[in-house]
Amino acid sequence: MSRKAVVAMSGGVDSSVAAALMKDAGWDVTGIMLKLWSGPAANNESGCCSLDAAEDARRVAQVLDIPFYVFNFADEFARTVVDDFVSAYAQGRTPNPCVTCNRAIKFSALAGRARAVGAEALATGHYARVDTVAGQRRLLRARDRAKDQSYVLYMLDQAELSWTHFPVGEYSKPEIREIAASLGLRTARKPESQEICFVPGGRLHPFLEQAVPEGSRPGPILDPNGGRIGTHRGFAHYTVGQRRGLGVGVGLPLYVREVRPDDNAVVVAPAGEQRITELSLSGVSFVGADSGELVSGGGGPPREVLRAAVMTRYRGPEADGTLERRGGSWTYRFDEPQPPSAPGQAAVFYRGEEVLGGGTIDRVR
Repeated sequence: MSRKAVVAMSGGVDSSVAAALMKDAGWDVTGIMLKLWSGPAANNESGCCSLDAAEDARRVAQVLDIPFYVFNFADEFARTVVDDFVSAYAQGRTPNPCVTCNRAIKFSALAGRARAVGAEALATGHYARVDTVAGQRRLLRARDRAKDQSYVLYMLDQAELSWTHFPVGEYSKPEIREIAASLGLRTARKPESQEICFVPGGRLHPFLEQAVPEGSRPGPILDPNGGRIGTHRGFAHYTVGQRRGLGVGVGLPLYVREVRPDDNAVVVAPAGEQRITELSLSGVSFVGADSGELVSGGGGPPREVLRAAVMTRYRGPEADGTLERRGGSWTYRFDEPQPPSAPGQAAVFYRGEEVLGGGTIDRVR
């Protein structure tokens, strides 16, 4: 008797092919779509929670001859992902809702439902890979670096990886589309959605004006010395490192250095004054069973250090440096000064193809 697997289906080509590959591998597959949002964005025809997306997923399931169900997680999604998103912007931070959704919904709430129906595996359409070395599961980048999504999966632990499958991670996007076309799946040529699923039309500014009114009041744009050089539209509409849309002309490019909700100010500086040398992190976790890969440093107060590359935005560049823990505090120090990273974003640690873990950026220096 085949073992049961639940595949999270969004109505897109990647999750469609993930379901097909799991079935081809001999699993007894059930497709599950997550109804995550019921606001205006859900009416967008291309949205992942739209009726059109649900119909696409249902029709794919029919072609694959697998059961298909829609689970309503709208309350959990609003309470965790959306509320966290709004709260972060109200604090002058720039969150990554996909990280929060993966942590709280897809690999937690959905996983619980999947186990409740007897599933022995959970598969998604993420571009990433999992392998096993010396009894430990490892999270790896996708074969197709251009589509790699391991950055938003860094929070997965050994228990979660022990039954999680990423079937499309071994393929390129063109290959996935070819597989879908060969199976006659209606999603084969479906375009990708790059929008935040709960933001109508991907228009973030109107969403923030309604959701974070206290962060949408005009205020001063300051230079590094505290001099006022312009007026911003509301601190919630700016992110550290931003250059475009500042509305300040001083004869040289300026970038956002700091967002200050307490006095409704946005501080900008020229690129040469923007470099940072370290990140303060919270919520640090490791893909391994614990932080045992850290090695004790010599001398001084007890500390632990780890050499690793870090990525501080989705599909962004990597930089080398050292992660250090002293007591309960985590700091990542760059080998060379770097462009600023936005508080609220994830800092994900890599060693070659392997994801070691990650955390949330609290402050930059």
